Amino acid sequence: MILNLRKKFILINMSLVSLVLIIVFAAISISSYQRLKDESFRTMEKVVSGDMGKPFPLLDIGDRKPEKHGPLIPMFFAVLDENNEIVFIGKENVTVSDAMVESVIKRALDSGKNEGILLDIKLRYLWRKTPSGINIAFADMEREFDSITNMSVTLILVGMGGLAAFFFISLFLSSWVLRPVEKAWEQQRQFVADASHELKTPITVILANTGILLSRRQDTIQSQSKWIENTQAEASRMKKLVDDLLFLAKSDSSGGSQLVKASVNLSDSLWSCILTFEPIAYEQGVSVDSDISPGISIMGNEGQLKQLIMILLDNACKYAGHEGSVSAGLGRVDDQILLSVNNTGEPIPAEHLDHIFERFYRADSSRARREGGYGLGLSIARTIAENHNASISVKSSAESGTTFTVCFPSK
Repeated sequence: MILNLRKKFILINMSLVSLVLIIVFAAISISSYQRLKDESFRTMEKVVSGDMGKPFPLLDIGDRKPEKHGPLIPMFFAVLDENNEIVFIGKENVTVSDAMVESVIKRALDSGKNEGILLDIKLRYLWRKTPSGINIAFADMEREFDSITNMSVTLILVGMGGLAAFFFISLFLSSWVLRPVEKAWEQQRQFVADASHELKTPITVILANTGILLSRRQDTIQSQSKWIENTQAEASRMKKLVDDLLFLAKSDSSGGSQLVKASVNLSDSLWSCILTFEPIAYEQGVSVDSDISPGISIMGNEGQLKQLIMILLDNACKYAGHEGSVSAGLGRVDDQILLSVNNTGEPIPAEHLDHIFERFYRADSSRARREGGYGLGLSIARTIAENHNASISVKSSAESGTTFTVCFPSK
């Protein structure tokens, strides 16, 4: 998919550049041709208008005035009487026989047009009637053909070189531009694979339990309560997973733009979450401490902010270890509001710290499974932080434990 997208990107780029080059080169060629044509006709017009026989002014190198200097174009002209007999022949920068002059004059007059081209011998002609007869002039087109040919060859070579250079530039750009798309595509594939794997386990357990229940239809509900309770637990875990997946999918689609925000007393929200977790921590043999500055408020969604705090506290309590401790802090530092949650216990290995907020990522899969986690909690926490223009980070060491810090802008 990414390879096909890259090919399309290069093809579209090369097509657009080729089209632009063709238009530009065509405009240059047409403009140059028209300029040469106009120059030929201006010279012939000067001749047939009555200036035949008059010497053209010499070109002054120090004061060039193209409209006044003599013809640089090889040309010849003639004066005809009322019977179309040649009275005078003039030549400028060209050698031509009288027989040739008579032939081309006849062809020009027979055409019925007072201006045109004799393409086979590469001549332009222009004639005008005068009271005494006809003035006719011919200009050689060889210079025009040579100029257009040389220009075309140059433009083709330049165009081919430009296209080759842009092809390699497009290769680099396609790799650079599509790198985020490729990363997102791989993450999506991994996300779908992980979600399918996580959903497969509870579904398998539920099907197995219901199969056992159906095979023992004569037994009472009380005697089969173990399978029923197990099914309910797995269904609850599956519901929690689906809810988390829906939250992440909704956040991905809206980017937090549809989040309803109001002034939230973050100090009170943290206190209420800690009170909720104290019984859970007590059962796990974990002590909870806090250092909360009062009256700290931010603009945000109270439900999501409490969900963020609960995720961090739940994660801390799970991994603090027996007789471990969890401490939560909230305060202002410079122009930021810092929310931190620290827990004792085994530190997170350094190689896992950069991936800890990725979806379905678990530094210890067996332990996460034992604790009932899916590896989505911290990813949801990061999403909530981003929805509030905040950043979340983690530090972990054996000496100071593991600390998650959320930095909110104060305004």
